[in-house]
Amino acid sequence: MQYLPVCDNSSHFKGTKLTIQVTVKDNNLEQALRSLKKKMQREGLYKEMKLRKHYEKPCLRRAREKEESIRRVRKLSRRNND
Repeated sequence: MQYLPVCDNSSHFKGTKLTIQVTVKDNNLEQALRSLKKKMQREGLYKEMKLRKHYEKPCLRRAREKEESIRRVRKLSRRNND
């Protein structure tokens, strides 16, 4: 049994260290990679890496976060109304 650890010190997690572990069973590396990708997607690491690729000014970051928040609230309200 092997583990594929992935660590990230992103600001999203406010100083905590995120560790994702994936168990490799029967030397099935493809299945372990699929599982790792799913976990990374759920944790939002792909989005975080994309945002950190280039510097984002604080005013633009706040504007983007505000737009995301508004979008998230609208989506939740649509779900609740249906």
